[in-house]
Parts: sequence; C-alpha cells; structure tokens
Amino acid sequence: MTDTVPTINPTRRRVLTAGVAAGALGALATRGVWAAGSDKPEKEEVKVGFIPLTDCASVVMASVLGFDKKYGIKIVPSKESSWASVRDKLVNGELDAAHVLYGLIYGVHLGVAGPKKDMAVLMTLNNNGQAITLSKKLANAGAVDGTSLAKLMQTDKREYTFAQTFPTGTHAMWLYYWLAAHGVDPMKDAKVITVPPPQMVANMRVGAMDGFCVGEPWGHRAIVDGVGITAATTQDIWKDHPEKVLGTSAEWVQKYPNTARALTAAILDASRWIDASLSNKNKMAETIADKSYVNTSVDVINQRILGRYQNGLGKSWDDPNYMKFFNDGAVNFPYLSDGMWFLTQHKRWGLLKGDPDYLAVATSINQIAVYKDAAAMAKVSVPKDVMRSSKLMDGTTWDGKNPKAYAASFKIRA
Repeated sequence: MTDTVPTINPTRRRVLTAGVAAGALGALATRGVWAAGSDKPEKEEVKVGFIPLTDCASVVMASVLGFDKKYGIKIVPSKESSWASVRDKLVNGELDAAHVLYGLIYGVHLGVAGPKKDMAVLMTLNNNGQAITLSKKLANAGAVDGTSLAKLMQTDKREYTFAQTFPTGTHAMWLYYWLAAHGVDPMKDAKVITVPPPQMVANMRVGAMDGFCVGEPWGHRAIVDGVGITAATTQDIWKDHPEKVLGTSAEWVQKYPNTARALTAAILDASRWIDASLSNKNKMAETIADKSYVNTSVDVINQRILGRYQNGLGKSWDDPNYMKFFNDGAVNFPYLSDGMWFLTQHKRWGLLKGDPDYLAVATSINQIAVYKDAAAMAKVSVPKDVMRSSKLMDGTTWDGKNPKAYAASFKIRA
C-alpha cells in the first residue's frame, strides 16, 4: 500500500491523506480496530512539536500520510523555534509530545536542563545522521578533521568557539565526545555556545563560530552554501547511535495511555514507510522540505538520507550508516542502555554532580511496556534484550553493565 502513494507536490496533503486513509480503512477491516472500547484513545487530537530537521520526518509523515487515522488519532505537527521552546512546552503541557533530543528528556527529568519534571521516552525516532561541521576558515588553515583541528588549536592559540543545540542534548554530547577523543577538552580548551539548529549556518556565515554539531540537513547546507566542511559524521563516533526520541511527560502517559500507544504505533508505521524504499525517502524529502517543515531545498535533504555524502573539499562517499528511521524496528526500541549512556556523559561533563541510579532512571523514563503494546499494534518485532552493546570511535565499549565505572573511565572529563 505505502509504496504506491502518489508523487508529492505542493497540493499533496489533501491527496495523500485521502489516498492513504482509504488504504488504512481497508487494513482495519481485516485486522480489527484497536482504537475501540477500552483501547480508544483518550485524546483524538495530539499536538506534536518538532524542530526543522530531517529527523522530524516520521512525525510529519505520520500526519501527512494519514497513518494516525488508522489508530484513531489526528497528529497536529507544531513547528518550534528552539529546543528550549520544546522543553518549556512539554513541561507546561502546551505540547502533548515532541520530536526531541534524547538528552533533553533526561536532563529535564533530573532537573539539570531547566524546570524539573518527570519525563517519558515513548520510542527512538532515528539513528545516525548528524554531523560536525568546521568553518571554511578553519579548513583553509588545515583543520579538516579531529586530528588536524587539535593540532591547529595547539599551534594557533586563540579562543575557539563551537556550537551545539542544547546543553544536555545529543549534539552537545557528540561534539564533546569527538573533541575529547582527539585530546581537546571542550570545557577548558574551547568556548561552547548554544544555537538553535536552523540558525547554525547563518551564524557560521558571519563568523560567530568555528564549528558546530547539528542534525541534517544543516551540515549539508553549510557545504552547499560554501561556509563549512564536514569533519565527521556522528555515525563515525557511534555507529547506529540513538538520536531523537518521541518524548513527553510521565504525567501525559499516565493520563492518556491509549493515546500514547496510538501515537507510537502511528509513528512506527511512518518510520517503516520511510525506510521501505528509495522512492519513499525521496517523497519524504519533497514533503519535509516545504516551508511548513524544514524550509530548505529538496536537494539539501535528499542526498544524505540516501547515504550520499560530500565533505565540502572534493571528497564524496557512500555511507551505509546514514540516517535510519526503522531498520526492521531496530531503530525504534527505547533501549535502557541508550538512555543510560547519556546519563554517563552528563556525569562525565559535570552536568550531574553525582552518579544517579542509572538503571532506575532509564527504567522510569523509557516506556518499554507502552512501546511493546504499540509495536504489537503496528506489527513490529521487538528485541529480546532492553540493553545493547556498542563500540565507539575511541575503542570503548558501552553495554550499560557498569555505568558508574564507565563515566569515570575517561581521561578527559570535568
């Protein structure tokens, strides 16, 4: 059904919604209606915040393609200006849920990222697909990767400014990890500032920063605009790393459990649709490029979602570890070890003063039971283990087994 969605154009929303909704009704006739009786969603309209980034795609496509209707809800995507705005609106209930940084949810839960509130992760939205960009000025001075950047910072002493998107967020953690892996202490050897994703390229253009870490399409946009080069991708740091999540407050999940399941199932369907074919990925790029969503040209989005990378210095390559939204469901499961990793980095960089109960915090936030119910609704397989093991760029292995020792094991830390 989903591979036959008509080509997207500026009037696509009406056409797509009607076509896919009709298909969804047919599917419901054969598999039974989940959204009935005690399973009926408590809220039919669900306002979901997003930031203009490629990885908002599954939220947007769940709405545009009508996957939400299959589960008895209507997703209303709400474009937000910054991660701080997303945080505030999740905390005060102005948003029901959001496409949001993994580490933001954890930071709010522990009170180190603004107002403290119990939070929830319903699912992971994507793996991979972020990048570290260095300015053309740095590249012209010889800094084109981590090793040459560290060398330049030693020989050309000045204040170097790098930007991330939120203090406890994923981009901050990737930037810090990458710098530290090359011997640069991000807390002592550089100035780090916070800039909303859509403003990164403009700030680099006027010389406000030497480098930044952000989600696509803004890394590629810096290359297209001639202001920056890609020094590393985040999948270079950690292959298939967790990135954005579908986040909300614990209070919202407790109040609207059926809605939470329906929302998660709808976005699982959209995630599967995106990863199903190259054609679907291109249609997704055409949709989210619209000014209502990411507001950029399609060609800035559609290269890297197909794994076609350039570094801005003449090098190009095909990366099999590009942004993934589904990958047979492996992307979306809210592994406890993924959440715990962000806690270890918050401790490493002094955002947390002491070691939390890593496992207890992750178990409280990551809604495994809700996810499993939603996966059953969407007919998505679920891994047997709530932990997973990964090797990062510096050779360290993260498996969630001894988080306190892991957090203390890094030579460079606050």
